Amino acid sequence: MNLGLKDKVVIVTGGGKGIGGAISLSLAAEGAVVVIFSRSKITSEFKALMDETKAKYAFYQIDLVNTDEIKPLVDEVAAKFGGIYGVVNNAGANDNKDLESTSWQDFEKSLHSNLTHYYETVHASLPYLKAAKGAIINIASKTALTGQGKTSAYAAAKGAALGLTREWAAALAKDEVRVNAIVVAESFTPLYANWIKTFGDEEAQKARLSVITDKIPLGKRMTKPEEIADMSVFLLSPRSSHTTAQWIFVDGGYVHLDRALV
Repeated sequence: MNLGLKDKVVIVTGGGKGIGGAISLSLAAEGAVVVIFSRSKITSEFKALMDETKAKYAFYQIDLVNTDEIKPLVDEVAAKFGGIYGVVNNAGANDNKDLESTSWQDFEKSLHSNLTHYYETVHASLPYLKAAKGAIINIASKTALTGQGKTSAYAAAKGAALGLTREWAAALAKDEVRVNAIVVAESFTPLYANWIKTFGDEEAQKARLSVITDKIPLGKRMTKPEEIADMSVFLLSPRSSHTTAQWIFVDGGYVHLDRALV
């Protein structure tokens, strides 16, 4: 299926690895012009995968915590490529800032690093998105809906991302700019892999993974980053032209089905 994304310019924050990297690759496979904003340099392996798609792409190294640097970069992208069609807000990390031990100062710092750049990237891109009648995807998390018990700041940021999805969809409907969210549950990204390593040796890690995957109703397995990416790209595309304000759960039924099912 041709998704109609050829030559459309899409910014992907955190687009060089994990879920963001999968989204970048899926967009490139559709012929979109992918613009990656990332704090880390892209690896030679990821660059090779992007090059294989033969699509145009650009990489900008930026720490999105430095919010004032976002708008000049967005304007530079729009000037270079002739506009911006889409934004994928993806960058961020579960930093486990829990209720018991996190000061309000560290809580606000975490909110800033996981939420403020979602707002500013869209705010700065808005004139271009309106001109293109484009689309926005906010990557959210199950923690906003299920809780996790030890990550107040991240859960708050992801809950806000869901709220902004509905707010922006309402605000931009008149401009025919669509806004949707993808709610991620358990997906084996590099950040997730690092977290699993904290549980001990290889056997302990396998045991912990089994506890998690046993609670995922569909297939008793983690969601692949590519599965999240493909849904994101479809929602960005004109093929999804009358879909807005939706929270889409690509999670194997984790949130909506009884996780105790056997």
